[in-house]
Amino acid sequence: MTLKGPLAFGLLLGSLSLCLIGAAEEHARSAPRSQPPAFQPHPAGVHPRGAVVRPRPVRVLAPRVVDRGHHEWTHWEHTQLVRPAYYWDWQRIHSVMCVAEDSYGDQYPVTEAAQPGFGLADMTQVEDDALDRCYAESGQDPTCVLASCTHI
Repeated sequence: MTLKGPLAFGLLLGSLSLCLIGAAEEHARSAPRSQPPAFQPHPAGVHPRGAVVRPRPVRVLAPRVVDRGHHEWTHWEHTQLVRPAYYWDWQRIHSVMCVAEDSYGDQYPVTEAAQPGFGLADMTQVEDDALDRCYAESGQDPTCVLASCTHI
């Protein structure tokens, strides 16, 4: 009696199950983002508590362009962070760049093309790519933070 057929089928089924479980965990990890509240501009004048960011020397590494979800950095299981609210005209965006910063002030930019249909829900991936790059290239600095995101 040969076991090659059932064994191969079992291995195929097992690997498919692992792939589906991984995809489900990835989907569950990135919670859906709600639309931001209506935009309210700040009052005119200087910030009441002074400058928010103190001037210091900054090193900005060369930007890395990534295809959506395809990069060389492993996913960093960072703590849940408060995601920025974006008031962008999503229909006019061609590319998005997010920058993460480590504790030394080094910045790690990641740029991704914004295909038609790109929107707020897709920003989580670009933000996480910048954080993943910061964590990987800074020697696993656990204090990497999302500095900013912009678009053209």
